[in-house]
Amino acid sequence: MKFSRAFTIIELVFVIVVLGILMSIALPKLSDTVVQADIAKGRGDVATIRSAIANERKSNVIRGSASYPTTLDDATGLFGAILTYPMTNSATSGNWNKTADNQYRFYIGSTPTTFTYDPDTGIFTCTSGSNNCDDLVD
Repeated sequence: MKFSRAFTIIELVFVIVVLGILMSIALPKLSDTVVQADIAKGRGDVATIRSAIANERKSNVIRGSASYPTTLDDATGLFGAILTYPMTNSATSGNWNKTADNQYRFYIGSTPTTFTYDPDTGIFTCTSGSNNCDDLVD
């Protein structure tokens, strides 16, 4: 009697169906994980930017001026005037994009959340995207 060492078509179809079921369960959980990672990155970025603004003001006070930084950017990139390592200007998920003078957007997925910097008060605040503002700012 001759034994076959190959899989039958029914076994292959069964494996494909099982893999399809597993993927239909895993993909929604994976996409939620990506959104949560973007929110966590955004929270960290906002805290870092706010801390850098405060540090720059303290440096200005030591130099004899009580002013906040007039701009957050320089030639090296986004927030380069206050951060050691500036951020890339990109309108993609999990990144920052400059939209106007002292106005920035952070993207969670394709949804932008707008932040505005006031050089008179040193406040970097969320101004639109109210659903995401609560997630990104304490």
